[in-house]
Amino acid sequence: MLLRSENLTQAAKRQFGLTRSPFIDEVNTTADVFNSASTRYVRAALLDAALNHGFIAIVGESGAGKTTLAEELEERVASEARPVIVIRPYVLAMEDNDNKGRTLKSGQIAEAIIRTLDPTGSPKRTPEARFRQVHELLKQSRAAGYSHLILIEEAHCLPTPTLKHLKRFLELKQGLSRLLGVCLIGQPELKVRLSEQKADVREVVQRCEIIDLPPLDNDLPAYIAHKFERVGVKASDILATDAADAIRARLIRVPRGGKASEAVSLCFPLVVNNLLARAMNAAAAAGWAKVDAQVIGGI
Repeated sequence: MLLRSENLTQAAKRQFGLTRSPFIDEVNTTADVFNSASTRYVRAALLDAALNHGFIAIVGESGAGKTTLAEELEERVASEARPVIVIRPYVLAMEDNDNKGRTLKSGQIAEAIIRTLDPTGSPKRTPEARFRQVHELLKQSRAAGYSHLILIEEAHCLPTPTLKHLKRFLELKQGLSRLLGVCLIGQPELKVRLSEQKADVREVVQRCEIIDLPPLDNDLPAYIAHKFERVGVKASDILATDAADAIRARLIRVPRGGKASEAVSLCFPLVVNNLLARAMNAAAAAGWAKVDAQVIGGI
């Protein structure tokens, strides 16, 4: 289900006692990030990869909260004064081939490392000198007590050669100790790219832990309560008791011609936010005191 982003109307805000929307630009501090068993595991895996130089891939649908968790890692590292340096190559216009956009190559990842660890320095001209420069900078930073994490978003758009080269970045060591970890963040296509059946990336597949970010499903009531609590209202003042079940039912999809056992949940944070905003607007327009299953089913 693709739902266009919809702002709460002034009528909806007045009716439900809101001074601002709980769904737009709503994550500004770590306290705004919803915690469930699955997100706690992802948060722990991210921090472990950063501190102990692991290799992970976080996979989830659009709107599942992947970017929020990555940003929360950086916020947590700063607020807790962790000795971690997060290196984020720019992925603007990145595609998996140069016909559709610009591919992210290993040389650009090396430049991102250099510019992060030595902002006043310049990358060496030849590939051999540049990668030697990367290795030396990482060793110096490690000697100063820092660990390092390369974090690449939209990783489902990485070209195959770059995926293979990531293993070589992981092999940069000082003695037996790795000097950096890698976290890939992408949509389900990334899981396909890292399938065990893909012989051309087998060296990556054998080393990378894939972590799925599942839909909210049973965590939906707690998620909704958290979103409204962050703007100072109770979910029970806005939603009827049957609303959460109606939202879950509305966000279940069975493939055309498929069986009930093939049903897929689309109960991801962004989809839920858009659905709730639309339902609250509809309830306010119709003069309904609360959003209930009938409102959810009618939008």
